[in-house]
Order: sequence, then structure tokens, then C-alpha cells
Amino acid sequence: MVALALISAAYILQADFNRRGMKADAFYMVTISGLSGIVGSKLYLMIDDPPAFFADPWAILLNRYGFVWFGGFLGGIAALLLLGRRAKLPLLKFLDACSPAASFGYGIGRIGCFLSGDGDYGKPTSLPWGMSFPNGVVPTLERVHPTPIYEFLAWCAIGAFLWHMGTKVLNGAKSKGSSGEIFGTYLILTGIARFLVEIIRINPPWILGMTNAQVVSLACILAGAAVLWRIKGQFHALKK
Repeated sequence: MVALALISAAYILQADFNRRGMKADAFYMVTISGLSGIVGSKLYLMIDDPPAFFADPWAILLNRYGFVWFGGFLGGIAALLLLGRRAKLPLLKFLDACSPAASFGYGIGRIGCFLSGDGDYGKPTSLPWGMSFPNGVVPTLERVHPTPIYEFLAWCAIGAFLWHMGTKVLNGAKSKGSSGEIFGTYLILTGIARFLVEIIRINPPWILGMTNAQVVSLACILAGAAVLWRIKGQFHALKK
């Protein structure tokens, strides 16, 4: 499912490059950033859970479990920024193009969490779509929220919305001088979605009653708001 997520993201990103007239190889970029994200997600476990990591580091690094979302995000975005700079693409336009692909890729990748039952599911529920994972990597006999499915639906909806935003820009319905608006919206929407999903997840609290992912989600929301605020300020200055 990780491989399918990367392939899907590469096709979507290449389509966005093509419609924007940007000369770059999305498949090369997604391959490198995807591998960097996988390495980052593993290494972040060293910070997130040092006792588990140092108890058997090679087993953690080489097995198919133990992927940490924030570490993958940092590793992937760092690689993308370097590749975008190397390709001499305008930073904000490049990040705008990456946003729909990143949303769809993340959503599809979550199906892997669902199929493996790796503990990313939610709290017990009596809702009719509650599921148990008796043979999962982290088994449970209780019926729980299938949160990876929630994330798949939410991130695909976000990806479709961001793609539509790009279409409006390219068709002239929105100002073409608003580069970065799609990326800022991506940060805000994904931050809100992940924060809400964490409410029914089983992750332990980290700071002020919030989980690690919720703290990161708030940081994403604030970063996205800052990007949109700066774009709005520049737009008004240009209008004057």
C-alpha cells in the first residue's frame, strides 16, 4: 500500500506539473522523497520512543512496522524541498503542485495501516461500522473505530478540493499571484483532520492532554495560517 500510495502520488504530481507547464520528473521526486519519508519515519521513533528503539534498533529499522507519521512528513518534505530547488522550480508554486498529490498519497497509504491492523485504529465503539482486528499486528477483539478509513476518506476529499483550487487558478477564476495558497490550505485542512481523528485514536497524551500528532497538527495549522496571512498581505499591497 505504501508503494501504491507513492505511485498514485507520482501520477497526480506529474499531471499537476504538466497542467502548470512545470518541467520536472514527478516519479523521480516522489521516489526519493518517499524513501526519505520512510527513513525519517523510522528515525523519528528514536525520539518518540527511545526505550523501544534502543532495545533493538536494527529490528525496528529493518522490519515493516514502526512508521511514525511526523517523521515521515519531515523526511519527505525535506527531500522534496531539495529536489524542487535542484530543479529550479518556484518554491510556492512547487509546494502548491505537491499538495494534492501528498493528500491522496497519505490517504491511500493509510489503507495499509487498516489492512495490517497495526494499532492505528481508534477507541471502542458501538457504531455499526466498528471493526475488530483479532489477527492484526496490534490485535484487538473489541469493535473499534476504523480510523484509517476515516483518514482515507478525509485526505482524498482534501486532495480533490486542493486540485479544484488549482484548476480555478489555472482557469483564471482566482488570482495567479496567489502562489502558496493551496499549500497553506493543505497545511490547515490536514492539520484539522488529523487533530480531530486523534480524538478517537488510542495514542497516549504528550503535552497539555494532547497527543504528539495533535501538537504537530496545531503547528501545521498555525504554519498554514501564517502562509495565507502573508499571501493576503502581499496581494493587498500589490492591489494598492
